[in-house]
Amino acid sequence: QVQLVESGGGLVQAGGSLRLSCVASGRTFRFSDYVVAWFRQAPGKEREFVAAHSWSGSATNYADSVKGRFTISRDNAKNTLYLQMNNLKPDDTAVYYCAAALMRVVTTTIYDYWGQGTQVTVSS
Repeated sequence: QVQLVESGGGLVQAGGSLRLSCVASGRTFRFSDYVVAWFRQAPGKEREFVAAHSWSGSATNYADSVKGRFTISRDNAKNTLYLQMNNLKPDDTAVYYCAAALMRVVTTTIYDYWGQGTQVTVSS
């Protein structure tokens, strides 16, 4: 069984920064074989894509709403995915989820595993 556990959420003022982490584990799970991504869901809204990192190489993909402010990265040796969020806005308030997809393209919309989420709240 694969587990994805997010951390790093919290309350921050507009213009501030947070770094989210997602640690992956599983007996036969090889983190480096997975596209990994961040999604978010705000109250009353559908879940939306935020950013993804390819499983091979360093290709990334971002939602237009976060380009230039958020940076996705991964450390395969630590089985960990990160999301550095700068210049946060109240509209970034949401539960942030990490997800993993086995050997798919970085633009995939199909993910195999999901975390439980971490709350990010940005005050104005």
